[in-house]
Amino acid sequence: MNLAKRLQLIKPSPTLMVTAQVAALRRQGIEVIDFGAGEPDFDTPEHIKAAAVTALRQGKTKYTSVGGTAELKEAIITKLHRDNGLTYGLQEVTANCGGKHTLFNAFHALFDKGDEVLIPAPYWVSYSDMVILAGGQPKLLLTSEETGFKITAAQLRAAIGPQSKALLLNSPSNPTGAAYSEEELRQIAEVIEQSTLLVISDDVYEKFLYDSPRCAHLLALKPHLRDRVLIVNSVSKTYAMTGWRLGYAAGPREVIAAIETLQSQSTSNPNSIAQAAAVVGRGCGRCQGFSARCPKARFTCFRVCRRTLAADGRTKPSQRRWTFHSICCKRLRWRWWLAKGSARPTTYAFLTPRRCRTWSRGSTRSRRH
Repeated sequence: MNLAKRLQLIKPSPTLMVTAQVAALRRQGIEVIDFGAGEPDFDTPEHIKAAAVTALRQGKTKYTSVGGTAELKEAIITKLHRDNGLTYGLQEVTANCGGKHTLFNAFHALFDKGDEVLIPAPYWVSYSDMVILAGGQPKLLLTSEETGFKITAAQLRAAIGPQSKALLLNSPSNPTGAAYSEEELRQIAEVIEQSTLLVISDDVYEKFLYDSPRCAHLLALKPHLRDRVLIVNSVSKTYAMTGWRLGYAAGPREVIAAIETLQSQSTSNPNSIAQAAAVVGRGCGRCQGFSARCPKARFTCFRVCRRTLAADGRTKPSQRRWTFHSICCKRLRWRWWLAKGSARPTTYAFLTPRRCRTWSRGSTRSRRH
């Protein structure tokens, strides 16, 4: 069978490939922590689960409006005003089937063939392939440990060309954890002001700051850029709702309408039960009785293994992430995995799409899979 030529332009998600390999290792009795998919190490808060059960019992199992219920949109608006100091109307927000779906819709609504999308690197692996599927051209802005894995205003200015359409800004970043300071954001915003760039602000990790100070949103610093900024977020990370598949966007009315038009011809509305549950988490209730904590494994693995991998005297959580990612940049062919449990020798698995090797700390034995 001859498949569409567009599939030759992309590859399967590396994240999901690694997740599948982890599942295979676990079936063999090897215990590993999965650093592929971004899973918080806590469960969905109980009152959000209870809201889903209530929605089921109340029969909220029907189609909803394509972009989500009015109640969910009001909750999103409340969240944006409360947490980010931004004001939006019902026609300026939309809900989708996960943050990834939100980005996919946005890219197809905004990019035409040849449009350059500026992406700071390292970056989430799906950005570039989704841009290519939409007809755009990813242009990577390489960062380093010296700049804290963040682009500079000067670097952005130099990267903007005649085909540049948008900047994809992810802060805090997946995978590095880098969070831009208010002054850094202000300098970047000044460069954007002097250009015609659109900005897609991926805020999905906005609550994972650890020792970094919380700063104002880009739009709070430069409100007049409102017509050129699309905010993308989801309930997946903050509320440990990765499997519920609910993302959302806020931005110019015409962009939101275009996203909903695309969605009307693909998935239709997001899951109705997830919407009802998310209203509890995103609205004025602020998840009462639930507070985010510094996870024990997924996002701060170097609390338990930095001495094994790269003992360099760093102590802050964000600095541990820098160590982790500088190692990854130097050893791109490997992915690192840390097994749970401290009562027995620690087992590591180094994974690539083609092979996997595991061994125990203090042991010379190794196995190939």
